[in-house]
Amino acid sequence: MAEPKNEEFLDDIATAEAEELAEDMVELDDAAVELDELRAERDQLKDKFMRALADAENARKRGDRARREAEQYGGSKLARDLLPVYDNLKRGLESATDEQKEVSAALIEGVELTMRALLDVFSKHGIQVVTPQVGDRFDPQMHEAMFEAPLPGTKAGDIIQVSAEGFMLHDRLLRPAQVGVSSNPG
Repeated sequence: MAEPKNEEFLDDIATAEAEELAEDMVELDDAAVELDELRAERDQLKDKFMRALADAENARKRGDRARREAEQYGGSKLARDLLPVYDNLKRGLESATDEQKEVSAALIEGVELTMRALLDVFSKHGIQVVTPQVGDRFDPQMHEAMFEAPLPGTKAGDIIQVSAEGFMLHDRLLRPAQVGVSSNPG
């Protein structure tokens, strides 16, 4: 009769081992779930980090671009304010007669030197003069039409008069050239 006790004992051991194994499995399952949660959290944090890194790089690039634009175009208001000075110097030089040039040669030379110095400053800061010629085609991106008139021997859209030169600041139009345009239907 001792054998049934052994069987019971073996059953008890098997049951205990099964329970212990089940507990170990539950602990392993809990550990696996916790590990999966930690991996998911790590992946989320890594994604946030990469996005923050990309945002920082984009902000740096925007800042660099803004700095370059400020360097190139920051003085455009001052440059625009200097354009009438150029216009007045040019008009003064063009209006001087030969007799006035002989009598006031030193004065005229001073104005010419001032004009050259102003053009050198313009050139140093990326300002170029836009000088259309009579007969050129009207370009609305570079010219401002001050008037239209039919002029024999011209085609519609031809420049027939230049009232004022235009100016570019690097690749941007600072002031369009002011021109008269032919309106001939031919």
